[in-house]
Amino acid sequence: MPAPNDQPLVEFRNVDLMIKGQEIIKDLSFTFGAGEFVCVIGPSGCGKTTTLRLIAGLARPTGGSVFYAGEPVKGPRPDVAVVFQDYGKALLPWRTAAGNIQLVLDTFKVPRSEHRARIDALLAKVGLAGKNDAYPAEMSGGMQQRLQIARCLAQQPRLLLMDEPFGALDAMTRQALQDEMQSIVADTGTTVFFVTHDLEEAAYLGDRVIGLLPHPGRLGVDLGSTLPRPRDQLTTRETPGFLQMRHTLFNFIRGAEQ
Repeated sequence: MPAPNDQPLVEFRNVDLMIKGQEIIKDLSFTFGAGEFVCVIGPSGCGKTTTLRLIAGLARPTGGSVFYAGEPVKGPRPDVAVVFQDYGKALLPWRTAAGNIQLVLDTFKVPRSEHRARIDALLAKVGLAGKNDAYPAEMSGGMQQRLQIARCLAQQPRLLLMDEPFGALDAMTRQALQDEMQSIVADTGTTVFFVTHDLEEAAYLGDRVIGLLPHPGRLGVDLGSTLPRPRDQLTTRETPGFLQMRHTLFNFIRGAEQ
């Protein structure tokens, strides 16, 4: 985690959002710093995905301000990447795995002479070594999501926004991708803002867990984690710290839904 005096990477300052006369977000304020893995939970209607879109510059607040690295967010940025839950629609089906990543390298004007090495390294990082010529339709759901993550990492983002990226995957694939994300963050220092409905996933991955209340979306809890890293799917989940975090998050959600 960053030192307390470091400038926040992202700051929400009294943010409101109205859409067609409906209050979606109300007076939302929080910050997080570079290098943090921040998980966001909350019941339906609390604005988790909307909050992510505000950070990404895909939506604009109707009150208050969202800041990125000390500057107001005015639109999408090249150093902020978004991983969507619907990996099937996020990937270009007519391009191979290498072709999907190459599109990003072309956009960022990476010299063609560097493409093969960059693509090979990115695919290896997400567990897809040797799958350069595979098309998305030839991949499992977990492999497609790995490819989407690799394509986002090709941007070399400072901030990775992830909108329930593992929600549609089976339990074993989800846990494998959780651990791959831990390794990627440890290797790259990328900051992650991770939206999830899964309380155990939030407790397992997060340096912090932010809980939003619904109708309208507003801050409910902001909890720091004391769980050491690296984390393990079996032993971490058996520790008192993990069980206490899960218990606290469960009680928050139960209260928020009443």
